[in-house]
Amino acid sequence: MTTTQMAITVLICVLGTVFTRFIPYIIFPEGRKVPAYVEYLGKVLGPAVFGILVVYCIRNTDFVTSFANGGTHGIPELASIAVTILVFRLRRQMVPAMIAGTALYMILVQVVF
Repeated sequence: MTTTQMAITVLICVLGTVFTRFIPYIIFPEGRKVPAYVEYLGKVLGPAVFGILVVYCIRNTDFVTSFANGGTHGIPELASIAVTILVFRLRRQMVPAMIAGTALYMILVQVVF
């Protein structure tokens, strides 16, 4: 890829990012009521995305392979999901919950199993 092609690629990415950041302010200017379906989507899409992420993260987990054959029965994944849920319930903040779940998973996979 030439320098010109790289510059064009970066420019397109920047413009796409700026466009997607500003389009809600153009479509829904201050003082205009946001439609009910947009408010509904704002409430349900966050949890839906995290649900999809959970399914994506455990899609290849083998819950039946024995420890002797290198399996973990999904213990790191299930423990990390449980910790993520617990921290979220206690703190009501998603970032600390994700950090705690990810840290536990990494410790279990790298050190324990």
